[in-house]
Amino acid sequence: MIEIDLKDRKILYELDFNSRQSFSKIGKKVGLHKNVVAYRIRRLKKLGVIRYFYTVIDSFKLGYNCFRIYIVLRHTTPQIRKEIIDYFVNNKYTWWVGSFEGSYDIAVVMWVKELNDFHNFWEDTLKKYRHYFRRNIFCNYVQLQLFRNSFIVNKFNKLDREKSKITGGREKVETDKLDFNILDLLAKDARIKTLEIAKKLNSTVDTIKNRIKILIKSNVIQGFRVSINYSKLGFQFYKVNINLSNYPNRNRIINYIKYNPHLVMIDKSIGYYDLELDFWVKNLDGFREIMDDLTSKFPDSIENYTYVHDPVLHKMLYLPEE
Repeated sequence: MIEIDLKDRKILYELDFNSRQSFSKIGKKVGLHKNVVAYRIRRLKKLGVIRYFYTVIDSFKLGYNCFRIYIVLRHTTPQIRKEIIDYFVNNKYTWWVGSFEGSYDIAVVMWVKELNDFHNFWEDTLKKYRHYFRRNIFCNYVQLQLFRNSFIVNKFNKLDREKSKITGGREKVETDKLDFNILDLLAKDARIKTLEIAKKLNSTVDTIKNRIKILIKSNVIQGFRVSINYSKLGFQFYKVNINLSNYPNRNRIINYIKYNPHLVMIDKSIGYYDLELDFWVKNLDGFREIMDDLTSKFPDSIENYTYVHDPVLHKMLYLPEE
């Protein structure tokens, strides 16, 4: 585990709020000179704590639909498991592929514009690997709420807990090739300079600035964040899937749990569990403490839950391939 001080933690907290802000602005917030901020960020990258900077993009507004697949394997060897994972990673429709310990083995998230694309992909998948799937669950991903990494600092403001919300079913935003190319560059590096974007896309700085402002205003761009390797800081990931016996209480549960500093994401989907919560905690005891508190607070609403942990990320894209 890597030990970092409170200043480093505050820098990470600010980068998660807006990773595109200048070193000077971050420095004023954390009480450090901009050169010291730059040095600390370089050090955190070298240590592997900071992996990269990315842009949160609502691809629903670009005309995409999102599907998730959860797979429980059988009859597999490590070689076969790797082959299956590589198959999903190499598919152009997948944007997230991970493996877990717990109630399922592999999770795949896909962006498609046409339902038939998903159908053809799954037909091909079953022809190759159906024998190894003991169980597969499909769901339509409809909403994703992201929360700031409040657990990384000792004190946080409850009002800034909610970071962004990616929601399906809303009106599509009209975009063109230049918009998509801007999003593609920002998705890979949220801190890329506007001048560099303009040069790469043979455009002007003013045009790029204006396009980015429009993409933010239309909520296609939801925010600029930092990818942190929390495991290097001594945290463990747990994803809990909850069945509710009193569904109308779902919003009450969300309004309660969202102020837990360890909560980083809430998923909403059609066809799977009623509520999915993602946490970064110190250990299993920390996760159990959260769930004991939640089930005690809402004993007649939470029927049961399952969870997965120790994820291995195999693929992550923040924008679908064109």
